[in-house]
Amino acid sequence: MATVAVVGGGIVGCATASWLIAEGHKVSVFERAPEARPASTGNAGLIALAEVSPLARPGIITKAPGWLLDPLGPLAVRLRDLPALTPWLLRFVASARPERVEAAAAALSWLMSTALADHQELARRSGMSGHMRKTGALYITASESGYRAAREEWDERVRHGVPMQELTADEARKLVPALTGEFSKAFFAPESWTVSSPLAILEALRRRIGDADAFLKQEVIALHPQSREISVMTGEGGDLPFDRVVIAGGVWSRTLVRGLGLKICLETERGYNTTYPKSPIDLPMPVFFSDHGFIASPLAVGLRVGGAVEMGSPEAPPNYKRAAAMRKVMRRYVPDLPEEGGVEWMGCRPSTPDSMPVIGRDPRDPRIVFAFGHGHLGLTLSAATARHVAALIAGRPDPGLKPFGIERFQ
Repeated sequence: MATVAVVGGGIVGCATASWLIAEGHKVSVFERAPEARPASTGNAGLIALAEVSPLARPGIITKAPGWLLDPLGPLAVRLRDLPALTPWLLRFVASARPERVEAAAAALSWLMSTALADHQELARRSGMSGHMRKTGALYITASESGYRAAREEWDERVRHGVPMQELTADEARKLVPALTGEFSKAFFAPESWTVSSPLAILEALRRRIGDADAFLKQEVIALHPQSREISVMTGEGGDLPFDRVVIAGGVWSRTLVRGLGLKICLETERGYNTTYPKSPIDLPMPVFFSDHGFIASPLAVGLRVGGAVEMGSPEAPPNYKRAAAMRKVMRRYVPDLPEEGGVEWMGCRPSTPDSMPVIGRDPRDPRIVFAFGHGHLGLTLSAATARHVAALIAGRPDPGLKPFGIERFQ
């Protein structure tokens, strides 16, 4: 068995480390800021098996100019960060070509096909239970144009094997009575699962890693491949030798990747939410507000309302007006949503222009494995990524991973 350094203590890194520990490897996880709350801890708690459609698509591109003019809209760009974001945005536009959208959806469908089984296996390996339940998810549309855009996306998902039921507004209200406001139609995804608490899952994985004395509060600043080993240079000045290295550090992975002489197009989709610990709203399942790009989800910690996309530097201060804007919109559909009593949060999703994570080996040094760039699907695809990374470490690459390789950026 190998000594493995996992760079990044978020949901993907910790899932990967737990899987590798269960296979007998000696693992060390390096996390630059363990006291922080990474992107996965603030997500909607959905094992989003239906989400196989990439963000870049022709419909998004036609709407984007209007959205970008609205700093509180579903897709916004911090203007001061625009020069740095321009390469990502240009590739995003190129990724919206129909043939690329279809290729990305097919690849994501393949990766998603084992996501639930992989979560169940990760839970078994890590000693977790009772943290997932099958709830289904509801996607509502408020306008005819919103319905047409959602219908096109759902037709794509159905082609890739995602089950769906189209509902009238009245049928949707029977599933979620709290939706007393006006909307037109809805789509129901019966195979969606919800976790009790994304943060609790991350903490459970970190305890599993900690039990193996494998969690280190250190920042990795560079990797130096040698003939017999890979030296991991930390911010504390030490060079530590490992047989294998997994780069799973979210958006901060780009520094290490570029240090290896590789190109990568990876930026931050900053997401916002509000969590109501004592909300009077009872939602039996997550509800997507498709026209507006956000979701409301019932969790053990309360009702969480969040989503949307703000492209910007991860170091920039949060703009919590975006969280307030989502609450205001939600009240059109759920008038009883309170204004007071919620806790606001912002997190940085690591995002590629084609919505596909980078999972694969360094083309020049197979001892280095990449696992980052999951965007909105970090929690959903964490266990599947962990399984594939473990196979790569063991020298058993799956040909299906080819579309996710870093070679597409070189």
